[in-house]
Amino acid sequence: MEPGSGADVHTRPKMAEHPDPVAKGVAYEVEVFTKGLRHERPPFTFQAGKWEELALERLSANSKAYVYGSAGMRETINKNREAFRKWSIVPRRLVKTSKFSDLRTEVLGHKLGSPIAIAPVGVQRIFNPDGEIATARAAASEGIPYILSTAASASIEDVAKANGDGQRWFQLYWPGEENNDVTASMLTRAKKAGYTALFVTLDTYVLGWRPSDMDNGYNPFLRDDRIGVEIGFTDPVFQKKFKEKFGMEVHENHSAAAAAWVRTAFTGFSHGWEDIKFLQEHWDGPIVLKGIQSVEDAKICVEIGVQGIVVSNHGGRQQDGGNSSLGVLPHIVDAVGDKLTIFFDSGIQCGADIAKALALGADCVLIGRPFVYGLALGGEDGVNHVLKALVGELELTLHLSGITSVDKKTLNRSVLVREEGLFQNVKGTIERYET
Repeated sequence: MEPGSGADVHTRPKMAEHPDPVAKGVAYEVEVFTKGLRHERPPFTFQAGKWEELALERLSANSKAYVYGSAGMRETINKNREAFRKWSIVPRRLVKTSKFSDLRTEVLGHKLGSPIAIAPVGVQRIFNPDGEIATARAAASEGIPYILSTAASASIEDVAKANGDGQRWFQLYWPGEENNDVTASMLTRAKKAGYTALFVTLDTYVLGWRPSDMDNGYNPFLRDDRIGVEIGFTDPVFQKKFKEKFGMEVHENHSAAAAAWVRTAFTGFSHGWEDIKFLQEHWDGPIVLKGIQSVEDAKICVEIGVQGIVVSNHGGRQQDGGNSSLGVLPHIVDAVGDKLTIFFDSGIQCGADIAKALALGADCVLIGRPFVYGLALGGEDGVNHVLKALVGELELTLHLSGITSVDKKTLNRSVLVREEGLFQNVKGTIERYET
C-alpha cells in the first residue's frame, strides 16, 4: 500500500474487527494513529527515554533532585540500568498466532490484566498538586494495582476513595516497637479502606546518603505542608500520643508534628526477623517484604511464612555500591520462586525491561520513576499515558518475539540470551590482541 493512497493506513487490525480483550495496549497505538489521520498529535511523548528529561524540565530544583537523585555516586542506580542491557530477547519466527500476547495473570490471589503494579512512591504532591489522588485514579482506570506509600501526601482513606473499585495494597514504613500501637492503627485503617496486601519496606529505617537532596537542604518530610506525613497526621493513635507529649493538636503546629512523625516512621534502626510476627498478628492478608537483595534473606522470608518479596534496592536511592536488582533476581527465583510471589523493581524504564524481568522469574513488576514522570508531565492523564504505553510496548514486544503470553511456560529464560555471549567463540574469528 502506497502512503497517501487514501486506503486504510492502520498498521494493526482494527480492534472492532478483531475483538481481543487482552489487546488493550495495542488498541492505544491504533487510537493514536487513527487520531493522526485527523492531524491530531498526542499530548505526551511515547519515547520512554524522554519522560525523565521532559519531567525534570518542569520540576523545581528540590523536586527534581528528589526523584532523579540517588545514593552516593549513583553506582547502584547505574548498575540497575546496565543490567537490563546484558540480557537480550531472542525473537522466534513463524509462531502461529491469532491474537495478541495475553498479559493476564494472577498475583496474590487477584486476577490482573497485566503483571504490573504501581510502586509505593511517597510525597507525590511535590510532582503535581493532585499527587497520590491522581495516581490512584489512573491506576484504577487502567486496572493496575496501586501501592500506597506510608510517606503519602494524602490519607489512607482519601486515596482509597480515589482508587474506587481498583486493586490497592498498602506499603508500611515500620515504626519502632515503642509505637506498635501506631503500626496497628495504620494496618487497621488500611484494611478497613480496602487495601488487601501489606508491603513492608525493609531498607529505609533512615534516609540514605542522598547528595542531591543534601545539596538543596531538602527533606520533604520536615516541611509544614503535610506532604509525606499525611498518613501520620490523620492517624488517631498518633494524634493522641502527640497531644499527650506536646500538649497540642497536630494541626496546631505542623512543623513539630512533622518532626514527630518522621521520628515515628523512620526510627534510624532496623527491626529483626522475629518482629515480623507482630505484623502477621495484626494483618490477615498477604505480607510482602520489600528490599530483598540476597538469596539468604529470601530463604528466611520463606521460613518466617510471608507470602511474597520485592527484589528491590529502592531504585538505587538508599545504598550506593550495591548489586543490581536484576542481576540478583534469577538467583533468588531459583532459591524461592516456587514458594513466594516474586515482585521486582529498580531500573524499569520500558516495556522490554518488564519483559526481561518477567522472563528472569518475576511474577509482577513495579513501576516507579516512569509513572512519577507521567504525573509531573500531566497529572492523572500523564500517569494514564505512561501506564498505557508500558502495557502497549510490553504487549507488542512479546507478540513480535513469538511469545504468546506472560505464562512462565512461554515467558522464561529460554527466550533470553546474554548479549556478551554472542560475541564469544565465534567460529572463523581471530583474537588479534591476546596478551
